[in-house]
Amino acid sequence: MATTQPVTIEVDTSMRLVAPDFATLAVRASLRYDQRDPYAVHVVFHPDGEGGESISWSFSRELLATGLTEPSGIGDVRVWPWSTPRGEAIALALSSPDGNALFEVPRNVLTRFLRRTYGVVPRGRESEHLDVDAALTRLLAERER
Repeated sequence: MATTQPVTIEVDTSMRLVAPDFATLAVRASLRYDQRDPYAVHVVFHPDGEGGESISWSFSRELLATGLTEPSGIGDVRVWPWSTPRGEAIALALSSPDGNALFEVPRNVLTRFLRRTYGVVPRGRESEHLDVDAALTRLLAERER
């Protein structure tokens, strides 16, 4: 019996950090999807220069997909359609005890990324790709750290 390796999709992109005065600053980031974690997407922010640590946010793939057409999410992660002078975008608002950040993400980048994830795990079929035993093992291992 042949086994297949889990598929991971990673897309490097540039997001724009939106300041309170609506000035923007380009930020290097990656969008990541792992078939072994079929309900989640990950945004990894990469530091400029040497020595900085990447910062990763994980949230629901469905939250991201819904945010392409209407406001989605409450609390720490919110996503909604956003128009800019640079074209159609998606707003990604992240909130933590350390502060808040608003990012502008090109809509076409997110649309293509989500389309690729649906090619690996179709929308609504996530439960067929979830290895509950492996997920539980990962959670317990993280708890012990």
